[in-house]
Amino acid sequence: MPSSLMLEVPALADFNRAWTELTEWLSLLDRVIKSQRVMVGDLEDINEMIIKQKATLQDLEQRRPQLEELITAAQNLKNKTSNQEARTIITDRIERIQNQWDEVQEHLQNRRQQLNEMLKDSTQWLEAKEEAEQVLGQARAKLESWKEGPYTIDAIQKKITETKQLTKDLHQWQINVDVANDLALKLLRDYSADDTRKVHMITENINASWGSIQKRVSEREAALEETHRLLQQFPLDLEKFLAWLTEAETTANVLQDATHKERLLENSKGVKELMKQWQDLQGEIEAHTDIYHNLDENSQRILRSLEGSDDAVLLQRRLDNMNFKWSELRKKSLNIRSHLEASSDQWKRLHLSLQELLVWLQLKDDELSRQAPIGGDFPAVQKQNDVHRAFKRELKTKEPVIMSTLETVRIFLTEQPLEGLEKLYQEPRELPPEERAQNVTRLLRKQAEEVNTEWEKLNLHSADWQRKIDEALKRLQELQEATDELDLKLRQAEVIKGSWQPVGDLLIDSLQDHLEKVKALRGEVAPLRENVGHVNDLARQLSTLGIQLSPYNLSTLEDLNTRWKLLQVAVEDRVRQLHEAHRDFGPASQHFLSTSVQGPWERAISPNKVPYYINHETQTTCWDHPKMTELYQSLADLNNVRFSAYRTAMKLRRLQKALCLDLLSLSAACDALDQHNLKQNDQPMDILQIINCLTTIYDRLEQEHNNLVNVPLCVDMCLNWLLNVYDTGRTGRIRVLSFKTGIVSLCKAHLEDKYRYLFKQVASSTGFCDQRRLGLLLHDSIQIPRQLGEVASFGGSNIEPSVRSCFQFANNKPEIEAALFLDWMRLEPQSMVWLPVLHRVAAAETAKHQAKCNICKECPIIGFRYRSLKHFNYDICQSCFFSGRVAKGHKMHYPMVEYCTPTTSGEDVRDFAKVLKNKFRTKRYFAKHPRMGYLPVQTVLEGDNMETNLQAEYDRLKQQHEHKGLSPLPSPPEMMPTSPQSPRDAELIAEAKLLRQHKGRLEARMQILEDHNKQLESQLHRLRQLLEQPQAEAKVNGTTVSSPSTSLQRSDSSQPMLLRVVGSQTSESMGEEDLLSPPQDSSTGLEEVMEQLNNSFPSSRGRNTPGKPMREDTM
Repeated sequence: MPSSLMLEVPALADFNRAWTELTEWLSLLDRVIKSQRVMVGDLEDINEMIIKQKATLQDLEQRRPQLEELITAAQNLKNKTSNQEARTIITDRIERIQNQWDEVQEHLQNRRQQLNEMLKDSTQWLEAKEEAEQVLGQARAKLESWKEGPYTIDAIQKKITETKQLTKDLHQWQINVDVANDLALKLLRDYSADDTRKVHMITENINASWGSIQKRVSEREAALEETHRLLQQFPLDLEKFLAWLTEAETTANVLQDATHKERLLENSKGVKELMKQWQDLQGEIEAHTDIYHNLDENSQRILRSLEGSDDAVLLQRRLDNMNFKWSELRKKSLNIRSHLEASSDQWKRLHLSLQELLVWLQLKDDELSRQAPIGGDFPAVQKQNDVHRAFKRELKTKEPVIMSTLETVRIFLTEQPLEGLEKLYQEPRELPPEERAQNVTRLLRKQAEEVNTEWEKLNLHSADWQRKIDEALKRLQELQEATDELDLKLRQAEVIKGSWQPVGDLLIDSLQDHLEKVKALRGEVAPLRENVGHVNDLARQLSTLGIQLSPYNLSTLEDLNTRWKLLQVAVEDRVRQLHEAHRDFGPASQHFLSTSVQGPWERAISPNKVPYYINHETQTTCWDHPKMTELYQSLADLNNVRFSAYRTAMKLRRLQKALCLDLLSLSAACDALDQHNLKQNDQPMDILQIINCLTTIYDRLEQEHNNLVNVPLCVDMCLNWLLNVYDTGRTGRIRVLSFKTGIVSLCKAHLEDKYRYLFKQVASSTGFCDQRRLGLLLHDSIQIPRQLGEVASFGGSNIEPSVRSCFQFANNKPEIEAALFLDWMRLEPQSMVWLPVLHRVAAAETAKHQAKCNICKECPIIGFRYRSLKHFNYDICQSCFFSGRVAKGHKMHYPMVEYCTPTTSGEDVRDFAKVLKNKFRTKRYFAKHPRMGYLPVQTVLEGDNMETNLQAEYDRLKQQHEHKGLSPLPSPPEMMPTSPQSPRDAELIAEAKLLRQHKGRLEARMQILEDHNKQLESQLHRLRQLLEQPQAEAKVNGTTVSSPSTSLQRSDSSQPMLLRVVGSQTSESMGEEDLLSPPQDSSTGLEEVMEQLNNSFPSSRGRNTPGKPMREDTM
């Protein structure tokens, strides 16, 4: 807005400032609304956000009067100014702020509606998720319940039926999963602006688990179907195989008979024909080898399932028969081949056979070597195991051939004579016959030994490879199970981690709860260290066995280790962040108290946690809260109250209401103190402990009085006051007893209940209190008026005289009990008189008296009412009384009675009688019968000259010594102790010590006077005003009143003659004994009449004696 317009229309400046403040607040509110994000699917978080939105909407509505006032002010400005430019600017700004208000309100309402819809959708999704997880649990339970059962058709059929039923159930349960997925997709689609990580992660886990279950069920069903087919086919295949065995056995028998005929070697054509028939037979045997092995494997599984039954015995017989026939058939085939080979070219054929076997063995050994190394994962090793099983079956098939060939060579070498070998072996050059025979023998024997050696070597190699495969399968199976278990646990922890909100988005009150949850997660995650270590140990063991893990397994291990480390780091970072947030923003951080001040003020914290306040405008700092400073300034208005007890009580009442302690009951205060275990009264409390206890107190008050208590402001103000009273040096610590004394003194409770509670705090376990403990209590109590600069009126800071007074009242007992303490407190000792006066001030606040003040003419009188006991129908309100104003014809020294509640008819008649009696009393009587309204405590400040007493004691001792003929005593400072030469010298030394003690005591009390000097200076201005009053109203015993605060003991013609001269109690002017003692100028008949009136209307309100209890009201 142009400055020229500001100058032309001054009211525009106020309008512009109010418009700017409201606009900035609306902009900030709109930014906050847009920046607030919630965790979709987290009902607690959504509900908290709904509550915050509701509170924000309420704040907006509470600010509506400000908008309306601004609009009204704008309309008034438009009506008052004729400047068209100003009118245009005002209209534009009002339209803009109305539009901005409507937009913010619309955003709030839309967001609130969206949150309600999100809450509804999230609730539905969570219910669907629970149902989906429930069916997942049921499916997993059924899968885990499946075990290997009997390998029979009925058992397999039963399993197939169960699997199909589970498949059917899965189709039905698919609906639950689909519903959860649909609702999750709706959440992800509709609320993408908020945090959807939780929904996304949980949905992925559910779908992954569901897909895994469906795959396992499908694979199991296919395997069971295949097994069922094989079992159904097994009897047919067995019968068919046995029938073929019978035919093959017949053929083998025919060929065997043919090979043993004589002269077979001479018929080469016949040998070739038989060899061809043998090859056909061998081909059929090799073609049926796999069938035999399959039948054998299936039969073994069936036998295990039928173990112990008759069917198992019958099947075992048939299998034994099959195995026997199969073995015999193979043997016959080998024998036939041996005979046929031996029948033609004998040693050459054996030589070729051995060479073929050596080549085959070498090939198989190379094939076995190529199977190495062991695979790096379970599927690869399982495949290697299957390959090696086929390899072993091939060895098993080849074993009879090798054994038969070796046996044939052995027989050939044994049966053939050297002459035959000479004919069969023809060398290119001529050798002797014996040498040729030896060469053939050596060659065949060498080849046979090589075949045998290679065969044994191959078998050992195969067995060693199988052992390695079995060991690798076992270890890899363990590794697979361990990695799966670790992956599941990590996934569960990651789901929780994924649901974490940014620490900055968390509510301050929820920081501790989130911290506890993260610590619980850390405790759950800690055992995973063992799982990770176990997985890594298994991997290392595989490496020591020479097994190189596959890239998949290596990546899985690396992924698991990385995820574990990241999870650890995330948890520790989360704990650290929450700790820092809790430290910086939690209840112990005092951060929530930063809102107790507004700009340009800022709340700061010193190293010892004591708060102080920075004014950025003036660039200054101070210990006192700005509101506390304003409160102290407002208390200066009460300095015109002449009577110190009332002045102090009224200041404390205003302080009590500003701190909201007038709402705090004693029971609530005790509950808060017990909740924080504040039982050791001598222990110090630091700032955080004080804040925590005050927060508990004011949180409860806020629940009971929502609109009256601002928790941060009240906590900060009360902390400020406690530090001002008990920690002026700002050390950051006060005693528990001091804290209790301050809080209980200003809380709402009956006066005697406060006395009992405070006495209990300093009493021993037996219920008694000694002088030291009572001194602690009185010391902490007197600090309250001391902080207001009023301690001089209550005997000063030295509480020793008060303690001495109490124990003198108890006949100098070493310890006092609660009853004696209460009796003494009812006398209202000078050091504690401010507390009962505070209660009466509180009780009188709402009192309405149907009377008119004779000075200011106020009617009705609100607060205290003072009725004259000298004049009929003469009343004064508390304002006139406290300021010392009087009407014509009424003197300050006249007796008056104080009422803090409306009077009754009985009290009216009683006062009438006392007025009538006082009419006959003289001024001399009132001068001779002063009354004090409290139990005086003799201190330096009350005018007792301790120096005079000390000098009198010295003079008395000096006279005694002179009377005894001794030399005069030196003055106390010059007196020096001498060596005790006699009892008389010892007496002198003792007296000298006594004098020194008196001197030290005097010096200590004089120091107190110096401490209070500054406090008294603050009242000089008010005292000067009092000195300027008329001499007739300012004389006390012929001297000018120096200060009402230091004249508690004075009760004469310049002050109203209350029983408590400064009006410190609800009181009357004189006791019963004063009324019964006749004045010198009254007649006997009138005295009798007054006695009858007194007996007829006994005192029911006010007091006649200092010890008489008053009617007590709670503050």
